[in-house]
Amino acid sequence: MGSRRRTVFIALGVTVGVIGLFFLTVWVLISVLEGGGLPVGQKVAVVELQGIIVQAEPIVRELNEHRDNPSVRAVVIRVNSPGGVVAPTQEIYAAIQRLRKSGKPVVASLGSVAASGGYYVATAADRIYANPGTLTGSIGVIMQVANVEGLLKKVGVDFVVIKSGQYKDIGNFARPMTPEERRILQALLDDVYNQFVDAVARGRKLDKATVESFADGRVVSGQQAKELKMIDALGGLDEAIEGAATLAGLPPRPRLILPRKRFSLSDFLKDQLGLPLPDARQLLPGFPAFKTPLYLMD
Repeated sequence: MGSRRRTVFIALGVTVGVIGLFFLTVWVLISVLEGGGLPVGQKVAVVELQGIIVQAEPIVRELNEHRDNPSVRAVVIRVNSPGGVVAPTQEIYAAIQRLRKSGKPVVASLGSVAASGGYYVATAADRIYANPGTLTGSIGVIMQVANVEGLLKKVGVDFVVIKSGQYKDIGNFARPMTPEERRILQALLDDVYNQFVDAVARGRKLDKATVESFADGRVVSGQQAKELKMIDALGGLDEAIEGAATLAGLPPRPRLILPRKRFSLSDFLKDQLGLPLPDARQLLPGFPAFKTPLYLMD
């Protein structure tokens, strides 16, 4: 009886050990496949900001995870974006600042295009690297409102608006904009523009007048941005990673946690099937104004 019980306990222990080993193997494999290698040691994490900025949640979540991960010593944010909607841009900017306040340096690496909102995000970093031919800058805010009153009259459409306030249909595409409505919208854009300029001045440690001298919507190259002190150094992603490692006190070639690869149906259709897709900017809402977000767009 005692021998049988001992055999059962041994078999149970072996089973538990095999199951534990299985889950450990799965955990290690997932860590490796996600690009971070084994979840031990000190690493530099790379986060990608790609395309038009229309939502902040995925990037913010990733930045917060790196902030809370004790194995991550520094973060490089690789920016390939012409900008986007104001509020998500500011959320990503704030997430980078929180990451820095936690004691982890953040370095921005500007890719092909890092303009307007893309550059706004980068100014939250400790250092900014860009290639000589990177297109950046485009500091400004834009709102586009169509006026199709003439077209509607030609096709016999009478657009009726019932509203509770004088400016509830501001930007109505079925009538011309009044001078007072233009003044209100211009004041709104000026306020957001000043927020942008203040963020650049604060991040780049420049006085506001200096920033305003080039914050007129112009696009500049990485070489020009270096001369204007909009960036710290010329270089690609490798140089940015080395710079982040230096700030964190790590070797020049640190272990990396690579960006998460997110499945994109549009990329699949374009790259694998060769199907033509419209420019994403053509899909952004254009009117009416009260449904149109403000854009930090190149």
